[in-house]
Amino acid sequence: MRTSIETTAIPDVLKVIQAAAEDERGFFYEVFRADEFAAVGLPTEFVQLNHSRSGAGILRGLHFQWDPPMGKLMRVTQGRAFLVAVDVRRDSPTLGHWLGFDLSGSDRTQIWAPAGIARGFCVLSDRVEIEYLCTGTYNPHCESGVRWDDPEIGIDWPIRDPILSPKDRTAQTLRQWLEREESNRFVYSKEAKR
Repeated sequence: MRTSIETTAIPDVLKVIQAAAEDERGFFYEVFRADEFAAVGLPTEFVQLNHSRSGAGILRGLHFQWDPPMGKLMRVTQGRAFLVAVDVRRDSPTLGHWLGFDLSGSDRTQIWAPAGIARGFCVLSDRVEIEYLCTGTYNPHCESGVRWDDPEIGIDWPIRDPILSPKDRTAQTLRQWLEREESNRFVYSKEAKR
């Protein structure tokens, strides 16, 4: 088996690592393989693949979608980024906890975060490109986010004064999200399928 996972402090957020065949010509590895993903408990049905490019100083996030629920498998394909996952599931024992991962296009590590985990990243190189395999199709009417600098979450971002979109600049706090009816859509369960 060429796919392995590492658990994190938020139980459903996983590091996904693929072994590669490398020689003087370069490398080859399988980014996604359904049988191996199933064998390690990862989802095997992805319905959308997104690719983004961002320049130095840009921060995107923290984003999530509740209908359809969207899990994401994220990887850096070029450059370097700090990927963040924040638990926004109201009944989760890790509600409000965050994880950060310093990843580059050369380390072949992916981060799996199920629905109910807000995701974001900041750029640590001149440019970064990131791919997201998603378990749900994009629905602009059922997406939201929380502030990148919410003091109750306390993310230790490795950049200061980031470049933000208007949507990210005016995002709600985690506390405001939990006051919304939609926050009941994310249910934490130890038995829930990833």
